Amino acid sequence: MLRVTEMLREFGVVGKFVEFYGPGLADMPLANRATIANMAPEYGATVGFFPVDDQTLNYLRLTGRDDKLIDTIEAYYKTQGMWREDSREITYSSSLELDMATVEPSLAGPKRPQDRIALSSMKEQWHADLAGTFGKDGGAGGGHIKVGYDGQTFDLGDGDVVIAAITSCTNTSNPDVMIGAGLVAKKARELGLQRKPWVKSSLAPGSKVVTDYLTESGLQDDLEALGFGVVGYGCTTCIGNSGPLPEPISEAINANDLVGVSVLSGNRNFEGRISPDVKANYLASPPLVVAYAIAGTVNWDPINEPLGQDREGNDVYLADIWPTQEEISSLVGSSVNQGQFVERYSDVFTGSEEWRTISTTDSDLYEWNEASTYIQEPPFFADLSAHITPITAINGARVLAKLGDSVTTDHISPAGSIGVDTPAGKYLVSEGVQPPMFNSYGSRRGNDRVMTRGTFANVRVRNQLAPGTEGGWTTDFLDGEVKSIYEAALHYQEEGVPLVVLGGVDYGMGSSRDWAAKGTFLLGTKAVLATSFERIHRSNLVMMGVLPLVFREGESADSLGISGIETFDIAVDDNLEPRQMLKVTATSSDGTAIEFEAVARVDTPIEVDYLRNGGILNYVLRRMASA
Repeated sequence: MLRVTEMLREFGVVGKFVEFYGPGLADMPLANRATIANMAPEYGATVGFFPVDDQTLNYLRLTGRDDKLIDTIEAYYKTQGMWREDSREITYSSSLELDMATVEPSLAGPKRPQDRIALSSMKEQWHADLAGTFGKDGGAGGGHIKVGYDGQTFDLGDGDVVIAAITSCTNTSNPDVMIGAGLVAKKARELGLQRKPWVKSSLAPGSKVVTDYLTESGLQDDLEALGFGVVGYGCTTCIGNSGPLPEPISEAINANDLVGVSVLSGNRNFEGRISPDVKANYLASPPLVVAYAIAGTVNWDPINEPLGQDREGNDVYLADIWPTQEEISSLVGSSVNQGQFVERYSDVFTGSEEWRTISTTDSDLYEWNEASTYIQEPPFFADLSAHITPITAINGARVLAKLGDSVTTDHISPAGSIGVDTPAGKYLVSEGVQPPMFNSYGSRRGNDRVMTRGTFANVRVRNQLAPGTEGGWTTDFLDGEVKSIYEAALHYQEEGVPLVVLGGVDYGMGSSRDWAAKGTFLLGTKAVLATSFERIHRSNLVMMGVLPLVFREGESADSLGISGIETFDIAVDDNLEPRQMLKVTATSSDGTAIEFEAVARVDTPIEVDYLRNGGILNYVLRRMASA
């Protein structure tokens, strides 16, 4: 998965349909294919998909689908010419080749899924990242301080793994890697190895079937013995829901500016996403997550250095506890069966007793509760009329944020924890919510009052208009004060000043976070001008009525001498056409003007209609009303 992501990012597949083909698919189980296909947002494609073949049918049988349905699927795809046949020649616009014999164990990080690191190079790369990415001269990999927690005293330092999580959509639905993780835990436990005391570990399977076959194989006990007990089913650590670190560890990290590390089997490791206390995040397979929980640090050579000692004090190496493919396959064959899927999914929509006892109200309309801090009536349709306002020029706009390259949707709209001193945290406190009950941005995305305040509030976002800061800060050019982005946006709105955001390469990469566009819109942003956009976020901006603009090839805000303190005029009108070149003028306070052209990334006629309506929500509602 990580090798493919690295290859496709390097090649460039934003906006592309990626089909995987070739003889290597013959023995690739569907679970492995799903893991790769699910990474499409990470390698930037519109979609990544695999052809239908015998492996597809094997999965349908395993998961309890009806035999008649399976026969029909096979006949249909063969009749349509869509069945995988390696002998058939297919014409692609571009083609890449991966010899799967060259794939080696890897991690990716510390900030992006495409930054793959061979396991054998991990320690060396950590030292390079510590000095280069995090600006610390760590010597032998980082400094350490004494910490007391849970009756133990230990050294904690740069590179120590404080979160080890087996989590994510597809990895934890893949029997091979889950059984593999269980076998690593079993072999480690037999030798007397344990996770380090500073590691917060967890297991969040994608399905209760995973728990069934781990229990059937006897490996669930081994995982729990090493701290990988089941904490829930679904998104946890990889979307920032790991919960707070133990207070002594959190305090030690923040008081001493330590570079704490997470190792997780998730899809995304963008800045500020996993935990506000963790700066370096590495994606790894579930078995490697268990290994790093035992080692307790990324300042470790997994090939040549021991990860611990057994009960007799003998060194134990990763190779000593790594299962063979034969061991994994044998246990998968004896522990994973069709009956588990049939039983678990026969009444999947019934829900738990707690779910069934939730009181509901019969009504055609939702009864909004003004006192709720979770769900509020969204303001997107406020003052909406049947009349469509023509697209007009954007004049006198100020820059809310000037951002660099690889700004993710997590930077724009974080999903993780809510800080007490942030605008969202202050709002919750004002509503009587105490900090331990803040929950996360992701859990409160039904409340625009939280989410708008949380826009650009990622603890790692760096706005060049507020140099020396980290987090959601900007300079309000109406009064010259440095304040939260939310407070500045409110001031601009009160004075009727439109806003623009400046970005670099791959602006909006990562999750298809709709609030990254919604929050941008609600802050009063009329246009986002970037060197290039990630596909999903560009589309989402248009859907919210925000104009995405791209500098001409070879140009950027920096190359044009744009600092972000200028006032912007964008010559757009109701005659806008898809991908039209628009004149933009950035004027400094002394009257000096920088004139340039930018491409309106409103790519199709229907997108122009969305923009004209103020977004797709208004477009759909007006069509419903007129019908």
